[in-house]
Amino acid sequence: MPILPREQPEPSPAPPEESQRMATSFGVHAQRYDQARPGYPEALVARILAGTPGAGVLDVGCGTGIAARQFQAAGCTVLGIEPDARMADFARARGLQVEVATFEAWEPGDRMFDAVIAAQSWHWVDPVAGTAKVAGVLRPGGRLAIFGHVYEPPAEVAEPFAAAYRRVAPDSPISGQPARRPLELYQAGYAKIADQICETERFRDPEQWRFDWQQPYTRDQWLELLPTTGGLTRLHPDQLAEILDAVGNAIDSLGGSFTMDYTTLAATAARTNTP
Repeated sequence: MPILPREQPEPSPAPPEESQRMATSFGVHAQRYDQARPGYPEALVARILAGTPGAGVLDVGCGTGIAARQFQAAGCTVLGIEPDARMADFARARGLQVEVATFEAWEPGDRMFDAVIAAQSWHWVDPVAGTAKVAGVLRPGGRLAIFGHVYEPPAEVAEPFAAAYRRVAPDSPISGQPARRPLELYQAGYAKIADQICETERFRDPEQWRFDWQQPYTRDQWLELLPTTGGLTRLHPDQLAEILDAVGNAIDSLGGSFTMDYTTLAATAARTNTP
């Protein structure tokens, strides 16, 4: 994954106040976010639904509804929970039911669900309180699925990006991260999530899934996606322009396009049949 987007579990999370500011920064350009961000492997959606007792899905941190719309298309009834009202409004305009709240503060009432999903959003949720809350809203046999993408651009793109970010935002708490990080780092994060699910004693043995795929990007497509990532959403326009110029030049040197290797990781478990 690139140096800056904090979109997967990490061993050393940012301070709570920094995390909250970043969590609500993605709605600045909700339309760009929705158009530029990739969806999720259909095989992942099918595998989640194959292990659920019904079609009622709760999407934690649904954003603009990228994952939620895929589950809708598969025949599910989806309720999204999203703390950023701008993202929620965008999702509603595309036919999703969304309630604005953090997951911890959200009031489910007596509503129950067959699946709870969190697509690149679980790192914004308190893992202990969040997992316990999920167990309380899942029907017996219902499935919790926490998943997200890991992606590392070629070094020829990642390194100029990292250098430009350090130059324009040297005081950022994440500017010291390496240009590229190993997949094993993120796999360890999902293993930790699986352990936290297990600790509740309200789920069957967690599983970890992996889906590998590729997506080509032109220069313009990648420069459209980059500003939607966590480390860039709060930069000044001049700072952002300098970073995009450096990355654009790097992609030009590759012939104007490159192929991204994606890995989608998931930690998932079914609810036990006991209270």
